[in-house]
Amino acid sequence: MNKLTPPRGYTQADTEARRLWLKEQTGHAMPEFALDEPDNLKGLIENHVGFVGLPQSVSGPLKIDGTYAQGDFYVPLCTVEGTLSLSMTRGFYLTHRSGGIKTRHVKQELSRAPVFRFSEIEQALEFVKQVDSHYDEIKAAAESTTRHGKLLRIDKIPIHNRVILDFIYDTAEAAGQNMVTLSTDAACRYIVENLSNGTPYRYLVESNFNADKNPAQRSLMKGRGHHVIASFQVPNRVLKKLLRVSADEILEALVDKHLGSQMAGLLGMNLHVANALAALYLALGQDVACVAENAIGIATYEKRGEDLYATLSMPSLTVGTVGGATRLNAQHGNLQLVGCAGGQYSSRKLAEIICASALALEISLAGAIVSNEFAEAHAKFGR
Repeated sequence: MNKLTPPRGYTQADTEARRLWLKEQTGHAMPEFALDEPDNLKGLIENHVGFVGLPQSVSGPLKIDGTYAQGDFYVPLCTVEGTLSLSMTRGFYLTHRSGGIKTRHVKQELSRAPVFRFSEIEQALEFVKQVDSHYDEIKAAAESTTRHGKLLRIDKIPIHNRVILDFIYDTAEAAGQNMVTLSTDAACRYIVENLSNGTPYRYLVESNFNADKNPAQRSLMKGRGHHVIASFQVPNRVLKKLLRVSADEILEALVDKHLGSQMAGLLGMNLHVANALAALYLALGQDVACVAENAIGIATYEKRGEDLYATLSMPSLTVGTVGGATRLNAQHGNLQLVGCAGGQYSSRKLAEIICASALALEISLAGAIVSNEFAEAHAKFGR
């Protein structure tokens, strides 16, 4: 048995063997499953009536050389899709054998975009100047609602007799969806109460310009949440041995994938980044609905000598290590497993782990499709 990757099997004894293996690898003992008390669910769910159990797996080791994530990680997944855990593990093993995955954290920006409405065009344009001249006061109002969030800037977008104000924040270790809503609402109220010259401005706290929980070109170009880029280089001989495909075959298939993606009008370019995000988000206490906006990454492949070089850019990862469901027993335990249970820059570290995991899953699926083992794998492990 290869001791680097999790033991196989479906019996209770196999599950216990994996738990022991994980403890030996990480020093982290998976806690016994314990349901959260209902009073701990306030702020997370209303009309609570019970719990739905989800099976959890682990994949690893994932080797990362990142801005914030360094070393080997064992990644928890909640999924009911057969082959996903094994496929991610295969991608981890391939990249581990080749030196690991490099990740770089580009930036962290989360926005809320209210729209202000005016009777005439000239009023809207005058409002833009007004926001500029009172920026410091508006920033103070926004930051008065949070100890950790910082307003980075306000982008102003005039459209017709309206102005969209894109409030852009650094949300520290929180994913920050609620944080930016409360902060922006406070800023809008300040504007109405202090800058409207006796005639209250009309506004909506969200115009949908920031595409919250929607796939959008804006998120692809500007980013929303954490922007992370991951890459790896694998020798052709290792690729042939483990995935049974060559670098040239991967590149040839990429042309076909680009054609299909262009014809379908896909936003972004990847095979199934959403698969990695959904499984990781459930396990790590993230907002699963954000998969809709976060799964717009672009994955590409090229040759460097005889090696295959792969890159995944993910400009929108709305994840955090504090707040929301990160406080639940199981999810908090999983954050501890990957070393992201709070602490400065832990959300950036988590974003790098997620991006690297998604890239490893991408190359594994690419190999399965190009080698024509995709259907066979699902027949064997997914039914």
